[in-house]
Amino acid sequence: MKSSSGKYYIGLDHIRAVAIFMVFSWHFMHQEIPFTYAPSFFPLSLINEGHTGVSLFMTLSGYLFAKLLDGKKIKYASFLWNRFLRLAPLLFFVVTVIGIHQYSIGVPLHLYCLEILNGLIMPTLPNGGWSIIVEFHFYLLLPFLLYIARKSKYSLGIAVCFAILLRLFLYKEVGEIQWFAYWTICGRIDQFLFGMIAYQMRKHIIGRHFLVIGSFIAFSIFFWYFDQAGGFYNNPSYPSNRLVWVFIPTFEGLAYALIIAWYDNSFTHSSSRVSRFIALIGTYSYSIYLLHFFFYKVLILVMARYIMPVSNFYIALCYSVLGFLFMVPIGYLSFRFIESPFLKLRTNYIVKNDTESVLEVRSRNSLGDSDG
Repeated sequence: MKSSSGKYYIGLDHIRAVAIFMVFSWHFMHQEIPFTYAPSFFPLSLINEGHTGVSLFMTLSGYLFAKLLDGKKIKYASFLWNRFLRLAPLLFFVVTVIGIHQYSIGVPLHLYCLEILNGLIMPTLPNGGWSIIVEFHFYLLLPFLLYIARKSKYSLGIAVCFAILLRLFLYKEVGEIQWFAYWTICGRIDQFLFGMIAYQMRKHIIGRHFLVIGSFIAFSIFFWYFDQAGGFYNNPSYPSNRLVWVFIPTFEGLAYALIIAWYDNSFTHSSSRVSRFIALIGTYSYSIYLLHFFFYKVLILVMARYIMPVSNFYIALCYSVLGFLFMVPIGYLSFRFIESPFLKLRTNYIVKNDTESVLEVRSRNSLGDSDG
């Protein structure tokens, strides 16, 4: 999808497509496959523990905004307005639909409204809406992060260290850190920061195929061991009291940041039909993310009943691909009729310098002369 600045990066939409497939599969497959199961082929643990796709989304956000805003001044109010127009309409639609359902089954409306208001701070919004709020918390920090990044190339790395120390402190005080690490900016900030750092360090990542592939293999093996140890819900229980949750956001952010910067800068991305189709999935990923909660339970039940019962992980994975493809046209309809009308209201939030303004005027004059 194009940003309000008119720039489009097809490779980043490819990554969005991968992230939403991971999240969809996490919810879809575990309707039939127990959370205690761990696949023997280690990279598949990233699908079995597909909640990590949220981490990929957040790392990508940090990278993208570092890329879009590199060396630029922004009108912060306009930036927030654009992000509101991008995220709020569909989120409001989902919250309304769920609210109507809650009211129809006897849930007092004022209690539901209080839960939604609480969701502006706490992770209580339905259908994955909690992660949208976490991302908004990142937007509130973004001007400060951009400022310190310009002051020192080490500042964002230092901020990651402070985040780790904060989680260590909370772990000592509370006795567990999974809740903070997964559901709040306290853990997710590492991923946004590593995304920004990866953009800063992109020249050192371009073409480093062995480095990135080796890092991905190491990260996959780590997640396989994590999966074997019980994963998200059974390590040994939820929320987990294991110290590893202090560092999981950091490991995810570092691994995904390397992959994003490598993929974005090391290749000329094709505009073939397959490439464009995957990119379209990335464009519709926000719609698929919020709306798949309405469909995934029914989808796997229908497949299990009319095609073949889900007897193992690999059948569930195949069904997950089919269910995911079913969500693509739904994502299109949502993007076309709920999201796109509001995107037309976005404004330019980049403050142009004198040189850019002169070039824009010359371009307009040139176009005026040629139109005649």
